[in-house]
Amino acid sequence: MPFVRQWSLHEVETPNGARSPVVLHSRDGAERAVLIGLQPGDRLGEHSVKESALLLVLDGTARVEAGDESVDAGSGTLFHFDPDERHSVTSDGGARLLLLLAPWTGEGHYRGDRAEQSGVSAS
Repeated sequence: MPFVRQWSLHEVETPNGARSPVVLHSRDGAERAVLIGLQPGDRLGEHSVKESALLLVLDGTARVEAGDESVDAGSGTLFHFDPDERHSVTSDGGARLLLLLAPWTGEGHYRGDRAEQSGVSAS
């Protein structure tokens, strides 16, 4: 019988904020779960991913912008982004986010040795 993997997301440390997200789970061709800690004032600049993405605000508050829409989101708010959909996330007071990507990797996602330009920055 397989072992059930579990994480207490409120206890996983993210000491470097958006600069060092924690990959909780990754399985080639299937899915990926990433925990992101935003320090007050951090910003994930406008970007997109090649996968379908679900973004859950676990703690704190975040402003999520996509296209002409902007939402101030609190704990428990869940967002969905289609592959290649441009969006940004900011947090004035800090937030913990859970990002779920499927399938991992999406078509067109670069996985080589050279660094990608992701549009992710911390202020």
